[in-house]
Amino acid sequence: MTIRRSILSGSAVALVLAALSAPALAQEKAVAGEVKEGSLAGKTLTFVSYGGIFQDGQIAALEEFVQKSGVRLLSDGPTEIAKLQAQVESGNVSWDVVDTADFPPFVHCGTLFQKLDFTKIDVSNIPPGQVGECSVPAMNYGVVLMYKNETYKDNPPKSWKDFFDTENFPGVRAIDGSGDPSGGFLEQALIAAGGSVETMTAADIDKAIDQVRQLGPDTIYWKTGAESQQMAESGEADMIVMWTGRAMTAVKNGAEFTPVWQDWLVVMDQLTIPVGVKDPDASHALINAYLGKRSQEVLAEKTSYTPIHKDAQPEVEPAVAAFMTNTPERQQQGYQQNVKFWVENFPETQEKWTALMSGN
Repeated sequence: MTIRRSILSGSAVALVLAALSAPALAQEKAVAGEVKEGSLAGKTLTFVSYGGIFQDGQIAALEEFVQKSGVRLLSDGPTEIAKLQAQVESGNVSWDVVDTADFPPFVHCGTLFQKLDFTKIDVSNIPPGQVGECSVPAMNYGVVLMYKNETYKDNPPKSWKDFFDTENFPGVRAIDGSGDPSGGFLEQALIAAGGSVETMTAADIDKAIDQVRQLGPDTIYWKTGAESQQMAESGEADMIVMWTGRAMTAVKNGAEFTPVWQDWLVVMDQLTIPVGVKDPDASHALINAYLGKRSQEVLAEKTSYTPIHKDAQPEVEPAVAAFMTNTPERQQQGYQQNVKFWVENFPETQEKWTALMSGN
């Protein structure tokens, strides 16, 4: 939350009076997905993301924006914070809109990423709690607990608490060890350990990680999404912490696993505008177009990621639709991590998480 003070000095009063006497220039309210015909003709924008099918889908979602606005759209990547920092510090920023992971826009808000002007971006259709001061979500997906049907039969796990209960729910656990620790997952571990998320302190990081450690030697830390999918398809683990896209593909391929949707962990890439872009208005226009209903439908149809426009209805096969997270029921079941806490405590958490995965 930002608290702003305004002091109306004599010069400020003069400016206000001058503004009132000048011809009124009514600012049109931004509507997600809309852009004026030819408004960006002759301009070039560079959109940066992580490549592959995802970035191809993002560019496809922007085709109508490109055609209508007249902009020339270039694609670059992958996103690297160090590279962006070098651009900002040199004053030569060539990236106009950047797709990042969850935390960077919060860590670097106002330094590498500029605060967004929400008179130019319509965020009214985005799920609650997903808009930051320097970012809007690029898409949604989830981290979900998947369990093997054969192992648990008539007594399946129903929550993350059951995941951490090896006495009543024995079996091999597989956890995301592909990179940075997941704040949402550690919060669930803390809850299972009897801690309180509402009053978290740095000391609770140890409590959460100890809860994960107590899962014992039958714990696998997978390193890639493909590895987690293979574990489900082969039945190597009994419970697997999985990205919804990989879980969906595994089930399509015959894996006899079922998701636990209660408190699925909300994950989202972020769309940002770097500090020092040459045309911030054009960057805002691209983001506003990207957030449109049809753009989000195209994105979902091309990538199977969940659209973030509440009214989007992508045409996808039932197996894909079953893992979309934008239905009213899924939105109620979703769990959003305390981003502020994990940003503030990230170095310590990362060190302790790395030690856990290395067996220390």
